[in-house]
Amino acid sequence: MCVLVSCRMITYECCPGYEKIPGEKGCPAALPLVNIYNTLGVVGATTTQMYSDRAKLRDEIEGPGSFTFFAPSNEAWAALPTEILDALVSNVNIELLNALHYHMVNRRLTSEELRHGSSFASMYQDFHVHIHHYSNGIVTVNCARLIKPDQHATNGIVHVVDRVITAISNNVHTLIDVDDDLETLRTAIAAAGLTNILESEGQYTIFAPTNEAFEKIPPETLNRILGDPIALKDLLNYHILKNMQCAESIVSGTPMETLQGTVLEVGCEGDQMTLNGKAIITKKDQLGTNGVIHYINELLIPDSAKTLLELADGSTVATATKLFVDAGLSSHLTGSEPLTMLSPLNEAFKGSLTMTPDMRRLMTNHILKEQLSSKSLYHGQELETLGGLKLRVFVYRNNLCIENACIAAHDKMGRYATMFTVDKVLAPPMGTVMDVLKADDRFSLLVGVIQTAGMTELLNQQGALTFFAPTNDAFNAMPKPEFSRLMRNPQELSAVLKYHLGEGMLVSGGVSGSHTRVKPLQGEKLELGVRNQTVYVNRIPVADADLMATNGVVHAMNSIIKPLLKVDREQADGPAAPLRSAASSRLDSRSFRDDDLFQKVLKSRSSRTMNLSR
Repeated sequence: MCVLVSCRMITYECCPGYEKIPGEKGCPAALPLVNIYNTLGVVGATTTQMYSDRAKLRDEIEGPGSFTFFAPSNEAWAALPTEILDALVSNVNIELLNALHYHMVNRRLTSEELRHGSSFASMYQDFHVHIHHYSNGIVTVNCARLIKPDQHATNGIVHVVDRVITAISNNVHTLIDVDDDLETLRTAIAAAGLTNILESEGQYTIFAPTNEAFEKIPPETLNRILGDPIALKDLLNYHILKNMQCAESIVSGTPMETLQGTVLEVGCEGDQMTLNGKAIITKKDQLGTNGVIHYINELLIPDSAKTLLELADGSTVATATKLFVDAGLSSHLTGSEPLTMLSPLNEAFKGSLTMTPDMRRLMTNHILKEQLSSKSLYHGQELETLGGLKLRVFVYRNNLCIENACIAAHDKMGRYATMFTVDKVLAPPMGTVMDVLKADDRFSLLVGVIQTAGMTELLNQQGALTFFAPTNDAFNAMPKPEFSRLMRNPQELSAVLKYHLGEGMLVSGGVSGSHTRVKPLQGEKLELGVRNQTVYVNRIPVADADLMATNGVVHAMNSIIKPLLKVDREQADGPAAPLRSAASSRLDSRSFRDDDLFQKVLKSRSSRTMNLSR
């Protein structure tokens, strides 16, 4: 059995030269060979057989010789526009005969001999027919698909095709040049200097925007692109594939490379050919000597021809886009400055979004002063914002972050500027770690504890620290006698605090889904993981993550962290992933083991479960 595939269905038919026998599986009966005329009837191309009779072609395809006949199916003839069919059959001795002769080659060609990119002189004034093979196994002649190939006859071979083919003598540029529906495209091609490419030898696929497609674009956008040779060339090249793709070659969505360097996804939906998932193709398979044209009623604008505002036009960052505009930053989003915009996802915004001076300042600091690619970022890099702040880059095994905000989607590289989609609203650093703690009432007890332990200078000096900082709730959960005793012993107090401090910056986005290990300034490694978007440290949830400081990051903890017991470590979900940072090579090599101290200090802690919110 042979399989026939199209956008609409899969059908099974007998292979060439065989037929079914009632009661038996498959197609076991071999058919006797007959001449081409009779073979047309055998394979169901009866309309072609009838027109061969009318055009006085019967004697030729019944007689001696060796021919290849690309015979249109009955459905192919029925699909011809009435005026074209009437013109053919009203002049059977010339027009119809010429049309049929164009479907014939004066030699026998099996499908194996119909090699990709080959062409053969037809029996109509030696005009060539053009062959293409595709990776899905489909073979076409002038974009008509061979649906019943290799039907052998005594005087040649018949390949049934799914449409009536016409002679081609013009290149794709000439086809565009003579079509009034493509007048705007023709003007744009000339302005972009692409005429020579479309006149040259090659095998291109052009998705040609009609005049209607250009009219759908806002005039200011269209005029900007038409007036910018680089953007215009990118726009047009985005509509041209490097290879020829007839409509019949499309079975499922496939990324195909354009002359612009990015890809389009060509597919099918029912019997409709689609482009980037949209059924915008209005006319297919206008064949030229160097390619094929498909007409589309929507203009495709690549990112490389867009402004920042156009890059941000999408539901996932709609909230941020509105805030940028409300903050009076539209001139930066539509201009030609080299910039990079950090656009948080819609769900990253919480609470009131009123445009206050603080909100305006925050949005200004979401725009960087140079056009960047995320691939060029490196750990420890500093980036300057329009607001004059310096933001740091952190590269982790599983994420790439700018301060607390991590890249959540592929870059969008525009004409002059780039958009990074990030998972959080940016939290620029606000002073040192000590400044962050002093400014937050939740840490009023911790500030006193730090001062008692003599660690104020440590938390004020330059460096890169991660502080899992106990809140007032964490200290209040300790029995008062134990807390008082600890406060009288600065050395023990320092040991407890240093177990909460890791050297190196680790924001929440740098914690892997299973385990990340952090070496504290003293004590055994801390085990970090993420569940339901909450970071856990030694199985204690972080109450509020990513309070950014100039010399570190603070994560609020509503419980004192204690070392995991051996059984806890053995029950960890998987192998630990070490924290990768520029500071990792400078980690303190001293080991601190004082589990007894922690057990003594924490043994009388309340065992009640605390509901924490980030």
